[in-house]
Amino acid sequence: MTTPLERALALQAMHVPGDPLILPNAWDVASARTVLASGARAIATTSAGVAWSLGHRDGNELTRDVALDTVRRIASSVPVPLTADIEGGYGETPDEVAGTIASCIDAGASGVNLEDSLRPIAEQERRIAAARSAADDAGIPLFINARIDTHRLGDIGGDRWFEETVTRAAAYARAGASGIFVLGALRADTIERLADATLPLNVAFGPGTLTISELARAGASRISAGSSIAEAAYSLAQQWATAMLETPDAAPPSPPTLGWAALNQLIRD
Repeated sequence: MTTPLERALALQAMHVPGDPLILPNAWDVASARTVLASGARAIATTSAGVAWSLGHRDGNELTRDVALDTVRRIASSVPVPLTADIEGGYGETPDEVAGTIASCIDAGASGVNLEDSLRPIAEQERRIAAARSAADDAGIPLFINARIDTHRLGDIGGDRWFEETVTRAAAYARAGASGIFVLGALRADTIERLADATLPLNVAFGPGTLTISELARAGASRISAGSSIAEAAYSLAQQWATAMLETPDAAPPSPPTLGWAALNQLIRD
Protein backbone atom coordinates (compact mmCIF):
# COMPACT_ATOMS: atom_id res chain seq x y z
CA MET A 1 0.00 0.00 0.00
CA THR A 2 1.98 2.94 -1.25
CA THR A 3 -0.52 5.35 -2.79
CA PRO A 4 -3.45 7.19 -1.17
CA LEU A 5 -5.84 5.37 -3.50
CA GLU A 6 -4.46 1.95 -2.58
CA ARG A 7 -4.69 2.71 1.13
CA ALA A 8 -8.28 3.95 0.82
CA LEU A 9 -9.34 0.88 -1.15
CA ALA A 10 -7.64 -1.37 1.37
CA LEU A 11 -9.47 0.33 4.24
CA GLN A 12 -12.80 -0.14 2.47
CA ALA A 13 -12.12 -3.85 2.03
CA MET A 14 -11.32 -4.36 5.71
CA HIS A 15 -14.96 -3.79 6.74
CA VAL A 16 -16.41 -7.30 6.73
CA PRO A 17 -19.42 -8.33 8.85
CA GLY A 18 -18.37 -11.09 11.20
CA ASP A 19 -14.67 -10.54 10.43
CA PRO A 20 -14.36 -6.96 11.58
CA LEU A 21 -11.58 -4.43 11.38
CA ILE A 22 -10.17 -4.05 14.92
CA LEU A 23 -9.05 -0.54 15.81
CA PRO A 24 -7.29 0.17 19.14
CA ASN A 25 -7.40 3.96 18.80
CA ALA A 26 -4.22 6.05 18.99
CA TRP A 27 -3.67 9.74 19.71
CA ASP A 28 -0.05 10.47 18.80
CA VAL A 29 2.82 8.93 16.88
CA ALA A 30 4.07 6.80 19.79
CA SER A 31 0.65 5.29 20.48
CA ALA A 32 0.10 4.72 16.75
CA ARG A 33 3.43 2.95 16.40
CA THR A 34 2.63 0.84 19.47
CA VAL A 35 -0.73 -0.17 17.99
CA LEU A 36 0.93 -0.93 14.65
CA ALA A 37 3.54 -3.14 16.34
CA SER A 38 0.69 -5.09 17.95
CA GLY A 39 -0.50 -6.17 14.50
CA ALA A 40 -3.09 -3.57 13.53
CA ARG A 41 -4.10 -3.53 9.87
CA ALA A 42 -5.09 0.13 10.09
CA ILE A 43 -4.77 2.97 12.58
CA ALA A 44 -7.62 5.07 13.96
CA THR A 45 -7.30 8.23 15.99
CA THR A 46 -9.41 9.21 18.97
CA SER A 47 -10.38 12.88 19.05
CA ALA A 48 -10.54 12.77 22.84
CA GLY A 49 -7.01 11.42 23.15
CA VAL A 50 -5.68 13.94 20.64
CA ALA A 51 -7.43 16.81 22.42
CA TRP A 52 -6.22 15.80 25.88
CA SER A 53 -2.64 15.34 24.69
CA LEU A 54 -2.69 18.91 23.34
CA GLY A 55 -4.25 20.54 26.39
CA HIS A 56 -7.84 20.75 25.17
CA ARG A 57 -11.08 19.15 26.29
CA ASP A 58 -12.83 16.76 23.95
CA GLY A 59 -15.89 18.10 22.15
CA ASN A 60 -14.90 20.20 19.14
CA GLU A 61 -12.47 22.45 21.02
CA LEU A 62 -9.62 21.68 18.63
CA THR A 63 -9.15 23.82 15.58
CA ARG A 64 -8.98 22.19 12.18
CA ASP A 65 -5.29 23.00 11.73
CA VAL A 66 -4.27 21.61 15.13
CA ALA A 67 -6.28 18.42 14.64
CA LEU A 68 -4.96 17.84 11.14
CA ASP A 69 -1.37 18.39 12.22
CA THR A 70 -1.74 15.27 14.39
CA VAL A 71 -3.33 13.38 11.48
CA ARG A 72 -0.40 14.32 9.27
CA ARG A 73 2.19 13.28 11.86
CA ILE A 74 0.57 9.89 12.45
CA ALA A 75 -0.13 9.19 8.77
CA SER A 76 3.49 9.83 7.87
CA SER A 77 4.67 7.46 10.61
CA VAL A 78 2.70 4.33 9.67
CA PRO A 79 2.55 2.29 6.42
CA VAL A 80 -1.11 1.27 6.86
CA PRO A 81 -4.37 3.16 6.27
CA LEU A 82 -5.31 5.82 8.79
CA THR A 83 -8.86 6.78 9.69
CA ALA A 84 -9.10 10.11 11.49
CA ASP A 85 -11.65 11.14 14.07
CA ILE A 86 -12.57 14.66 12.93
CA GLU A 87 -15.42 15.17 15.41
CA GLY A 88 -18.14 17.23 13.69
CA GLY A 89 -15.94 18.17 10.75
CA TYR A 90 -14.40 21.37 12.15
CA GLY A 91 -16.81 23.61 10.28
CA GLU A 92 -20.22 25.19 10.71
CA THR A 93 -21.26 24.78 7.08
CA PRO A 94 -21.11 21.92 4.56
CA ASP A 95 -18.53 23.88 2.58
CA GLU A 96 -16.32 24.12 5.65
CA VAL A 97 -16.70 20.38 6.24
CA ALA A 98 -15.67 19.81 2.61
CA GLY A 99 -12.57 21.90 3.26
CA THR A 100 -11.73 19.77 6.28
CA ILE A 101 -12.10 16.60 4.21
CA ALA A 102 -9.84 17.92 1.46
CA SER A 103 -7.21 18.84 4.03
CA CYS A 104 -7.60 15.50 5.80
CA ILE A 105 -6.95 13.60 2.57
CA ASP A 106 -3.96 15.83 1.90
CA ALA A 107 -2.69 14.97 5.40
CA GLY A 108 -2.79 11.26 4.54
CA ALA A 109 -6.12 10.00 5.87
CA SER A 110 -7.91 7.12 4.14
CA GLY A 111 -11.06 7.47 6.23
CA VAL A 112 -12.77 9.76 8.72
CA ASN A 113 -15.24 9.59 11.58
CA LEU A 114 -17.85 12.32 11.22
CA GLU A 115 -20.29 12.67 14.13
CA ASP A 116 -23.81 14.04 13.89
CA SER A 117 -24.27 15.38 17.46
CA LEU A 118 -27.98 14.74 16.79
CA ARG A 119 -28.16 17.59 14.29
CA PRO A 120 -31.34 17.67 12.21
CA ILE A 121 -31.07 14.78 9.76
CA ALA A 122 -31.31 16.92 6.63
CA GLU A 123 -28.52 19.17 7.90
CA GLN A 124 -26.23 16.23 8.58
CA GLU A 125 -27.06 14.76 5.18
CA ARG A 126 -25.77 17.95 3.56
CA ARG A 127 -22.58 17.79 5.60
CA ILE A 128 -21.94 14.16 4.65
CA ALA A 129 -22.75 14.87 1.00
CA ALA A 130 -20.23 17.71 1.05
CA ALA A 131 -17.64 15.39 2.56
CA ARG A 132 -18.28 12.77 -0.12
CA SER A 133 -18.07 15.37 -2.88
CA ALA A 134 -14.73 16.63 -1.56
CA ALA A 135 -13.37 13.08 -1.46
CA ASP A 136 -14.62 12.42 -5.00
CA ASP A 137 -12.96 15.62 -6.19
CA ALA A 138 -9.69 14.34 -4.70
CA GLY A 139 -10.15 10.98 -6.44
CA ILE A 140 -10.10 9.09 -3.14
CA PRO A 141 -12.83 6.62 -2.04
CA LEU A 142 -12.64 7.94 1.51
CA PHE A 143 -14.33 5.73 4.10
CA ILE A 144 -16.78 8.10 5.77
CA ASN A 145 -17.79 6.54 9.08
CA ALA A 146 -20.93 8.40 10.13
CA ARG A 147 -21.24 8.45 13.91
CA ILE A 148 -24.85 8.46 15.06
CA ASP A 149 -25.17 9.96 18.52
CA THR A 150 -28.47 8.40 19.56
CA HIS A 151 -26.75 7.14 22.71
CA ARG A 152 -27.68 10.59 24.03
CA LEU A 153 -31.35 9.65 23.87
CA GLY A 154 -31.01 6.88 26.46
CA ASP A 155 -32.77 3.51 26.36
CA ILE A 156 -30.14 2.11 24.00
CA GLY A 157 -31.66 -0.78 22.08
CA GLY A 158 -35.22 0.37 22.71
CA ASP A 159 -37.78 0.88 19.94
CA ARG A 160 -37.52 4.69 19.77
CA TRP A 161 -33.73 4.54 19.88
CA PHE A 162 -33.60 1.90 17.16
CA GLU A 163 -36.03 3.73 14.86
CA GLU A 164 -34.09 6.99 15.16
CA THR A 165 -30.76 5.22 14.62
CA VAL A 166 -31.79 3.37 11.46
CA THR A 167 -33.60 6.43 10.08
CA ARG A 168 -30.41 8.42 10.41
CA ALA A 169 -28.33 5.56 9.02
CA ALA A 170 -30.50 5.35 5.89
CA ALA A 171 -30.30 9.10 5.34
CA TYR A 172 -26.53 9.14 5.79
CA ALA A 173 -26.15 6.23 3.37
CA ARG A 174 -28.05 8.22 0.74
CA ALA A 175 -25.74 11.16 1.37
CA GLY A 176 -22.61 9.10 0.75
CA ALA A 177 -21.55 7.60 4.07
CA SER A 178 -19.57 4.37 3.87
CA GLY A 179 -20.47 3.01 7.30
CA ILE A 180 -22.08 4.00 10.57
CA PHE A 181 -20.75 4.11 14.11
CA VAL A 182 -23.22 3.49 16.93
CA LEU A 183 -21.97 4.13 20.46
CA GLY A 184 -22.96 2.32 23.62
CA ALA A 185 -22.59 -1.08 25.23
CA LEU A 186 -24.81 -2.77 22.66
CA ARG A 187 -26.42 -6.18 23.15
CA ALA A 188 -25.83 -8.87 20.55
CA ASP A 189 -29.43 -8.77 19.31
CA THR A 190 -29.24 -5.00 18.86
CA ILE A 191 -26.04 -5.33 16.83
CA GLU A 192 -27.64 -8.04 14.70
CA ARG A 193 -30.65 -5.83 13.93
CA LEU A 194 -28.45 -2.84 13.09
CA ALA A 195 -26.11 -4.91 10.93
CA ASP A 196 -29.09 -6.22 8.94
CA ALA A 197 -30.62 -2.77 8.49
CA THR A 198 -27.69 -0.47 7.82
CA LEU A 199 -24.30 0.15 6.26
CA PRO A 200 -21.19 -1.62 7.62
CA LEU A 201 -21.50 -1.23 11.37
CA ASN A 202 -18.84 0.12 13.74
CA VAL A 203 -19.36 -0.67 17.43
CA ALA A 204 -17.40 0.16 20.54
CA PHE A 205 -15.16 -2.09 22.61
CA GLY A 206 -14.35 -1.18 26.18
CA PRO A 207 -15.57 -1.45 29.76
CA GLY A 208 -19.08 -2.89 29.79
CA THR A 209 -19.20 -4.06 26.17
CA LEU A 210 -19.32 -7.55 24.76
CA THR A 211 -16.04 -9.27 23.90
CA ILE A 212 -14.41 -8.88 20.51
CA SER A 213 -15.58 -12.34 19.45
CA GLU A 214 -19.13 -11.66 20.60
CA LEU A 215 -19.25 -8.35 18.76
CA ALA A 216 -17.92 -10.04 15.63
CA ARG A 217 -20.43 -12.88 15.78
CA ALA A 218 -23.26 -10.37 16.10
CA GLY A 219 -22.26 -8.88 12.74
CA ALA A 220 -20.01 -5.89 13.44
CA SER A 221 -17.81 -4.83 10.54
CA ARG A 222 -15.57 -2.61 12.66
CA ILE A 223 -14.73 -2.52 16.36
CA SER A 224 -12.95 0.44 17.92
CA ALA A 225 -11.82 1.39 21.40
CA GLY A 226 -12.53 5.12 21.13
CA SER A 227 -10.97 6.99 24.01
CA SER A 228 -10.70 3.94 26.31
CA ILE A 229 -6.99 3.26 25.74
CA ALA A 230 -6.06 6.91 26.22
CA GLU A 231 -8.13 6.94 29.41
CA ALA A 232 -6.27 3.86 30.64
CA ALA A 233 -2.89 5.41 29.83
CA TYR A 234 -3.63 8.62 31.69
CA SER A 235 -5.15 6.66 34.57
CA LEU A 236 -1.88 4.74 34.91
CA ALA A 237 0.05 8.02 34.96
CA GLN A 238 -2.20 9.29 37.74
CA GLN A 239 -1.80 6.07 39.73
CA TRP A 240 1.98 6.29 39.57
CA ALA A 241 1.95 9.99 40.45
CA THR A 242 -0.39 9.47 43.38
CA ALA A 243 1.69 6.61 44.74
CA MET A 244 4.91 8.64 44.50
CA LEU A 245 3.46 11.80 46.03
CA GLU A 246 1.12 10.42 48.69
CA THR A 247 2.56 7.04 49.70
CA PRO A 248 6.14 7.36 51.02
CA ASP A 249 6.38 3.61 51.53
CA ALA A 250 5.16 2.78 48.04
CA ALA A 251 7.35 0.19 46.34
CA PRO A 252 8.43 0.74 42.74
CA PRO A 253 6.06 -1.07 40.40
CA SER A 254 7.09 -3.83 38.06
CA PRO A 255 8.96 -2.67 34.95
CA PRO A 256 6.58 -1.65 32.16
CA THR A 257 5.99 -4.06 29.31
CA LEU A 258 7.36 -1.44 26.94
CA GLY A 259 10.50 0.04 28.41
CA TRP A 260 12.74 2.82 27.14
CA ALA A 261 14.62 0.68 24.63
CA ALA A 262 11.49 -0.97 23.24
CA LEU A 263 9.71 2.35 22.77
CA ASN A 264 12.75 3.89 21.15
CA GLN A 265 12.89 0.96 18.74
CA LEU A 266 9.19 1.28 17.87
CA ILE A 267 9.70 4.92 16.97
CA ARG A 268 12.78 4.17 14.86
CA ASP A 269 11.36 1.23 12.87
